[in-house]
Amino acid sequence: MAKAAPTLFLEDWLRSVSGFSNSFSSRNYSASSARAIIQAWAELRDCLQHKSFQSHHLQSLKTLVNSQTSLHVAEPQAKLLLSILSSPDLSLPHESYILFLRLLYIWVRKSARPSSVLIDSAVKALSNVFSTTQYNPQKSPHLFSEGVLLLGSLSFAPSASESSKTVFLGLLCWLLAEEYQVLGSFSELIPDVLAGIGYALCSSVNVHFVTILDFMLSIWGKESGPQGSVSHGLMILHLMEWVMSGLSSFRSLEKINTFCQDVLETTKANYVPFAVVMAAAGVLRALNRSIVSGLGLDTISRLRRSAEDRIESVARDLISRTRGFTSSDNDHTDSLLLQCISVALARSGVVSARSPLFICLASALLTEIFPLRRLYMKVLKSMHGSSAVLRINEVKEHLESLTFKEAGAITGVFCNLYVSVDEQSKHMMENLVWDHCQHIYMEHRQVALVLRGKEDEVLGDLEKIAESAFLMVVLFALAVTKHKLNSKFNQETQMDTSVRILISFSCLEYFRRIRLPEYMDTIRGIVVSVQESDSACVSFVRSMPTYVDLTNGPDFSFLRKMEYLWSKDEVQTARILFYLRVIPTCIARLPSPVFGKVVAPTMFLYMGHPNGKVARASHSMFSAFISSGKDSDQDERESLKEQLVFYYIQRSLVEYPEITPFEGLASGVAALVRHLPAGSPAIFYCVHCLVEKANRLCIEDLAHQDDMWKNWQGESEPGKKILDLLLRLISLVDIQVLPDLMKLLAQLIAQLPKDGQNMILNELYSQVAESDDVTRKPTLVSWLQSLSYLCFQETSGSAASRKVGSEANSTSVRTPDPLKDTSLNARL
Repeated sequence: MAKAAPTLFLEDWLRSVSGFSNSFSSRNYSASSARAIIQAWAELRDCLQHKSFQSHHLQSLKTLVNSQTSLHVAEPQAKLLLSILSSPDLSLPHESYILFLRLLYIWVRKSARPSSVLIDSAVKALSNVFSTTQYNPQKSPHLFSEGVLLLGSLSFAPSASESSKTVFLGLLCWLLAEEYQVLGSFSELIPDVLAGIGYALCSSVNVHFVTILDFMLSIWGKESGPQGSVSHGLMILHLMEWVMSGLSSFRSLEKINTFCQDVLETTKANYVPFAVVMAAAGVLRALNRSIVSGLGLDTISRLRRSAEDRIESVARDLISRTRGFTSSDNDHTDSLLLQCISVALARSGVVSARSPLFICLASALLTEIFPLRRLYMKVLKSMHGSSAVLRINEVKEHLESLTFKEAGAITGVFCNLYVSVDEQSKHMMENLVWDHCQHIYMEHRQVALVLRGKEDEVLGDLEKIAESAFLMVVLFALAVTKHKLNSKFNQETQMDTSVRILISFSCLEYFRRIRLPEYMDTIRGIVVSVQESDSACVSFVRSMPTYVDLTNGPDFSFLRKMEYLWSKDEVQTARILFYLRVIPTCIARLPSPVFGKVVAPTMFLYMGHPNGKVARASHSMFSAFISSGKDSDQDERESLKEQLVFYYIQRSLVEYPEITPFEGLASGVAALVRHLPAGSPAIFYCVHCLVEKANRLCIEDLAHQDDMWKNWQGESEPGKKILDLLLRLISLVDIQVLPDLMKLLAQLIAQLPKDGQNMILNELYSQVAESDDVTRKPTLVSWLQSLSYLCFQETSGSAASRKVGSEANSTSVRTPDPLKDTSLNARL
């Protein structure tokens, strides 16, 4: 939101609201002391008295100008300045004229009611200054801008006579017509010139009003004139806001009607479109902020309607000229106009929903506010040898640009317009945004693979732009879901919309760096929608990149010379992680063949990803499928589960503990022993593999750490974790698998050192004691008694293992020591 207009220096306000930093009044001058200011005025009086202007008099002028913030120029001092300017006996250097005009400008703007006599006397002085014999803007371009500023402010002064105002406006128009080329070379003067124009437009006389308007709106297209920019456009917008407020306060209905007719309701060939758009937006901003007073409702309605019609007309012409923005030409004029339309709508406030405006906003967001695809292309092309500094500067310049800083406001207007435009425009822009997300995914992958580790600064800046683009997509998607996921639309439309949004979110998942309530609300809504349709679920799953695509990398010439490693592709990994998290929510709807062909290869691939978060998500996917059921293909589903378990166990254990996270492995094993049929060969295979892995790991751990068994609950080594999982399986596996598990566990425990045996037996005691499973508890008690007895015997591990193996299948166990037996039974 722009700041309120100042009461003093209009040019400084224009600079602040447009991001323009170069200012006459903001140069690094230090304010002078009161004594220095008094001395400066004394020296100027001495100059007039002695009719001699020396170098120290020039320094006195500079002293006064440096203090303009606190300086007040009284009428005697203004009279002194005008007398020096008018004196035929003084030869003034060119540099002094700028300072004289600035001091007179301070007098006019800071005086509540400047003396009409002095203002009338300024007519002759200024006419003399701008005579052809003395005025030479080539030597001092600032004299042109200071002249326009002073003449405009004098024509705006309420105490000036009508005749004086007319002379000032005539001089101003002459300056603008004759010396406008100065602005083509010195664009830093534009705020001063526009401020002078603003004062002149608010003058109480009507003469030259249309001429000044014509200059403001056509100068940008003249040969040798200034090249327009968004910053200049914003100055025009806020200048017209200020002018419209002033004209309404002064009840200048004639000027308002003239502006409405000549600018808003008439198309002039010499008017530059971006300037017209910004002027119309300035009117809308003034109307929306209710800073126009004294205007009738008819006038306000006409202004609003005409301003919106003018912006729509320019937008429609732009769409037609660019063939709906399908043209690949990156024309600067069209680019500037598109940016100005978007910024104008963001700054002007509420506007009526019109399709051309909506389409222009969509295109601006995708190509100008977030010009990622254009930047990607430049970065990749520049890899042929262009300077990295150029790439860094261009991306940084965009991050600091006005349009990028307005991205949030522009997105808000875009989403608001979406609600009210016609369905055809909605559908067209939805597809444009969703397709854009997929392009960003593919192209950012390429850029990231090329730049990472080489030009991280450029990559980081590009990702800042992409993060903001992601926020825009989230807000737009939320608006789409609120509109389309309701009974007004058929199920097919709702499903298609949900799937497209999910795919788009997957493409931009890499850029999701913060928690967004809007993101979560959108995800919940569309996931619930997808869960209700088999076809939607299948469509979403089939959009996931194939195993071949994941492992081969993007097909791009720069990357053919590089060794591609799928696990290093962070953009791709983020997208797959999104699928791994979302698919389990609708996995019950997914046919088994689709899971086996599309999901399973990717799931197993990413189980070997070095990022623990990604690997855990893959294990969660496996657990979700094993736990799922689908009545229509139950037999086929069970068969696939059995097949997948064998590879799952191999894949998980071969990477454990280096990559496979124990939590993921434990969840997968728990799921398969719970949901596979009783006595399944896959469960037997799982148990045998776990025991074998535990045995190998315990041997390795023991070789590196002698006291590993002293604290079971502490930081567990990989072998102890697998052993703990096996112990918990005792209460999970079915009765058909239990004897085999007991036998293998007994053999494993019997081979452990004494501390390890005691630790595990204590854990088993607690587990069996707390069990309320009446079916398996008697068997476990008998087995544990036998195991405990054998572990306490002074026999070799191999003998104990053989003996326990022969006795684990029966429930009758010999008890040689009644005392030990009594103690054991008491604990159980």
